[in-house]
Amino acid sequence: RLKKRARSEKGQIAVFFIDDNFAINIKRTKSLLRDIIAAGAQVHWVAQISANLLRDEELVDLIAASGGKWIFIGMESIDPTNLKGVNKGFNKPEEYAAVLGRLAKRNVYAITSFIVGMDNDTTGVAERTLEQVRTWPPGLPIFGLLTPLPATPLYKRLETAGRLTRARHWLDFMPFTMAHTPLKMTVDEAHAEVNYGWAHSYSPEALAQAVDALDDEAVGYRINIFLARLCFRGIYFPMMGRLPWMKVIVQNRQTIFKLVKEAVFGRKARPRTPDCGDSYEDAVTPEATGEANA
Repeated sequence: RLKKRARSEKGQIAVFFIDDNFAINIKRTKSLLRDIIAAGAQVHWVAQISANLLRDEELVDLIAASGGKWIFIGMESIDPTNLKGVNKGFNKPEEYAAVLGRLAKRNVYAITSFIVGMDNDTTGVAERTLEQVRTWPPGLPIFGLLTPLPATPLYKRLETAGRLTRARHWLDFMPFTMAHTPLKMTVDEAHAEVNYGWAHSYSPEALAQAVDALDDEAVGYRINIFLARLCFRGIYFPMMGRLPWMKVIVQNRQTIFKLVKEAVFGRKARPRTPDCGDSYEDAVTPEATGEANA
């Protein structure tokens, strides 16, 4: 029905499964994806799935075959101590590279989410995180601040410790603004770390590096990553109106020209490298990924 509507309206259809962890029941999820494939009902879809569930090769195969294109992964931190502190010890930072390689091998994009302001975070956490991100297949990294929601163990713990600075923050929503005092850095330092993460993930240099890292992939795949990064940049850096977009286009003109030229005129075949495509997963070693708390 969705495909028919897309054809009649000459548009594109995409589906977002809003479940916080779409594959939490792997048996049910696999059954659903098989039914989608059997019915020929594949459309591009997006879902949130935790990194530990993406160890399952069959699940990732079914995601790709059923039309899955974007997977949001709440990685949160590369520090195991931080992950235990927010009850996400099932996330294993040493597995992140292999998980992302598994998705990239099947042309599935990853949106990787990181949180700043956890109790073991110190200044420089954004750059330490990006050092790891740069070794992974290019995706869409996003950075946010730890937010104590009401009636949660985190909120109660921070309230008891007297660390809440905006006790009823949900009544006055302020994006990218701390609601408590971090343990090992100041509020201003936490804000600066988030700014650093966004600025160094979506600068013209970072966008060019992401495109170049996919040099062995089809130009359409690389254009999709580039355009997605331009759009995601707007989550943190406002891009409302014509002028901000023109500025970003000018700043990224070399990468845009390269992609347009390649799309129009093609390019010479080049050998695959051990840094891209289906070799990511094979190339992953503990030395390559690094320990999370190194």
